[in-house]
Amino acid sequence: MNPYKDFQNRFKVLTSKHKNLVVNTLSNIFTMRLIGNKTHGDLAEIGIAEFINQFMYDFKSVHIGKDLFRAKEHEEDIVIINEITKSKFPVSLKAYGDGPLQLSTDRDQKMFPYLERQGKRITDRKKIVKIFSSSAFSEFNNINVMPLIYDEKNKRCNIMVFDHEKASRQTTQILYIGKGKNLTSHGKGKSRKHPIFMFLDKDNSYICEVRYGGASANALQRGLWTQTKNATNYFDSITNGWIDYSHNHTLVKLFSLALNSTEAGHEEANKILQKDIEKLKKT
Repeated sequence: MNPYKDFQNRFKVLTSKHKNLVVNTLSNIFTMRLIGNKTHGDLAEIGIAEFINQFMYDFKSVHIGKDLFRAKEHEEDIVIINEITKSKFPVSLKAYGDGPLQLSTDRDQKMFPYLERQGKRITDRKKIVKIFSSSAFSEFNNINVMPLIYDEKNKRCNIMVFDHEKASRQTTQILYIGKGKNLTSHGKGKSRKHPIFMFLDKDNSYICEVRYGGASANALQRGLWTQTKNATNYFDSITNGWIDYSHNHTLVKLFSLALNSTEAGHEEANKILQKDIEKLKKT
């Protein structure tokens, strides 16, 4: 089995048996939005890495950190090691609202130009298979993205993993949608500033899209994207569906105090927090 897929299955088992652990950690992570709209994304990296180390006994995780960004071969944030099989794989953590989700930045800008050469409406299954097996789409088959999806209005969250194997297997057409076209997966939407290639299944249901990556495109207008609302059939929830979360205002106070206390105080606080985690493990 694919090492990341095996990890996902183990995470789902943990969630089904000890849902409180996942709810607690995700509540704390999304509480960080009270500090800043983007703060939760960075802290999710160290929070999930520590969650794996504390509660998933056959796995350990290492946070790569921003300092190594330029040396990364992939878009990973953490590396997970299976202690039993010794397999090691990178994972990119994404903390997004329930909607558009970037799966890959396509930083070498290969996907869109390659699709342009294939035509504006691709329906031949052999040609579609060739596209997914091409070098331009090599990253598509190595997507280890772990998206932490939140619905802030309803205070609920979900860890939804895109099933790229199912997506490639069930794509029946790839359509070019030009700049200015007022089209989305359901036929209507905002006028587009940049063209896309949209991937659809046999029911004309949306799967994902490749966005234009030219010189004038920003990070939101390039790479491989999907929609968590429109492509639910192509996601696997490793939290076994949506879970409710709540804000932890005490945690915000803890951060305030920690930023104004000494390392010695942090060491003492860490001991207390580890004791609390040990209690959680027994519940």
